[in-house]
This record gives sequence, structure tokens and C-alpha cells, in this order.
Amino acid sequence: MSDAGLAAAFAPYTALAATLLPHAFAAGDGAHDGAHIVRVWKNAGRIRQVEGGDERILAAAVLLHDCVSVEKNAPHRQQASRLAAERSYELLDALGWKSADLMAVAHAILTHSFSAGIAPESLEARILQDADRLDAIGMIGAARCFYIAGRMGSGLYDPLDPMAEHRTLDDRAFAIDHFETKLFRLADGFQTETGRRMAMERQAKLRHVLDMLLEEI
Repeated sequence: MSDAGLAAAFAPYTALAATLLPHAFAAGDGAHDGAHIVRVWKNAGRIRQVEGGDERILAAAVLLHDCVSVEKNAPHRQQASRLAAERSYELLDALGWKSADLMAVAHAILTHSFSAGIAPESLEARILQDADRLDAIGMIGAARCFYIAGRMGSGLYDPLDPMAEHRTLDDRAFAIDHFETKLFRLADGFQTETGRRMAMERQAKLRHVLDMLLEEI
């Protein structure tokens, strides 16, 4: 889908989306692409309808939360959200956004990342973190996990000990190890009540995916 088509999903911020989408994600990463950004926007919208928050700040934060691409296995992966926050500040400053709004978007992007480990302080930051993490669990989360494992050259599972009963979990080597090392841990850290309810539903789906895979192997 073209950037213009993706921008329409951000109505009434279509013009803002059209301006920012060319900077929003790197080509070639199907786990952090336009479809991911639209899903995060829809998640954020569902949460904001209940919890409130500034929709314009959220739109910009969603659009730019992955604007600096750092591979999952890169040594400076923990710096990805900081680099994206800095880049978002530059892009929105060039559009004439006022300082308070620049800081609000940058804070939301800085704190959205699991690997960064920084607590969100604003409502918009809490919503973005929840909306992004919802895309890491459930059926979509499983699909993205296997996709990224393929890109990183990992196996699906250890054929001799798939559930790591007699070995150390290693999600760099085996995709389903990532379920235990990260994905199943995400639901406990949601920031909004609405996000937590959505996370519990998706967590159950994610466990079902793993159960089905284990049954077949």
C-alpha cells in the first residue's frame, strides 16, 4: 500500500501522516512496517476512547515511534527509542510544532520500548506503550515473532527440548523461546486499564498458538 493509502487510516490527521510516513519506518522489515504502524494506531484509538489523551500527540508518536531502525540483535538495540525520540523532535520541529508538544511526542516515543526500560509519565506515553505492546502478543505477536526469527536466522524450536526443560532459554537460537523470555511477560506491564484488558485477551490467544505448535511437534 502507498503512503497515501496508509495516511488515510490516520484521519483526521491524514495530512500529518502523509508528511511523516516517509520517515516512519525502514524498508524491508515486515515486523515494523506500515501495517504495524496502522495496527498500533488502531490499538491506541481503542484505548484513548476510554482513557482519554491528546489524539494529535498520539498520532505523531505512533507515526514516528519506529522512525529509527535498529535490528533486534544489534548491540545498541536499547538506544533505538532514544534515537527515534530525537529524530521525532527534529522532524516535528521542522513542521513548526511548539516545544511542549515536541517534548510530549518525544517522551512517548522514548518510553514506549520494552528494551529501554523507561517508565512512561504522561497518559499519551502510557497509551503508546500499551498500543505497541499489544502488537507483540496475540496472533499478530506470534506471526511477528516467527518473522523476526527468520530474519535473524533463528530456528523455530529446539527439536530435543522445545520447552527448555533441560537447557537455558535462548531466543536468539529458537523462536518459541522468545514467548517465555519476553512475550508472556508483556501482559503484566500494561499501563492503562483498557490496555490490560486487551492484553489479557491476546495473551490467551498467544498461549493457544504455542499449545497448538507444541501439539504438532
